Amino acid sequence: MSQKTFPFTIEPWLVTDENKEYKTPIFNLLRRNMRLEAEGESNEAAFYVLEAPQWVNVLPITEEEEVVLVEQYRYGIEQPTLEIPGGMVDPGESAREAAERELLEETGYQGNRWQGLGKVSANPAIMTNYAHLFLAEGCSYEQAISPDEHERFHIHKLPMEAFLGHVADGTIHHSIVVAAVAKYLLIKN
Repeated sequence: MSQKTFPFTIEPWLVTDENKEYKTPIFNLLRRNMRLEAEGESNEAAFYVLEAPQWVNVLPITEEEEVVLVEQYRYGIEQPTLEIPGGMVDPGESAREAAERELLEETGYQGNRWQGLGKVSANPAIMTNYAHLFLAEGCSYEQAISPDEHERFHIHKLPMEAFLGHVADGTIHHSIVVAAVAKYLLIKN
């Protein structure tokens, strides 16, 4: 696999003005006035983006090659999902520290061997953040889960083959989980 950086050639848009239009506990809605330098001021336009904190997601695998998963209800699609644990990086916390914390809080498991899988853009068309992906191997149960006030989790352990089957058949459809699986398969093959 090539380690070279792709030679991007498209001109970047320049921010001429930015305004926070709306603030929530999870994200801010920003209006960015932007233009292309080559086209001058006649080309200026307003774009709306969601400013969000960095995220982490962890692919936790036990010594028995089982994947530890979180079943939870997702308010956006109004359905339960099956996902790997993850969450927001708190201020002053590294992505790795957040990954370890989220794994323990959401599943009660700790990983013995950690590896970064890189980062992915959550939705670069409208979001400013990245999701940092981690592999935690040799996971073992340590304590009861400690979800946030409105979080409800059911924890499942699936053999790797069954987990990958659920990704393939669309049962597991969260895009960041699918991205973590792709990154994992790239390093394992």
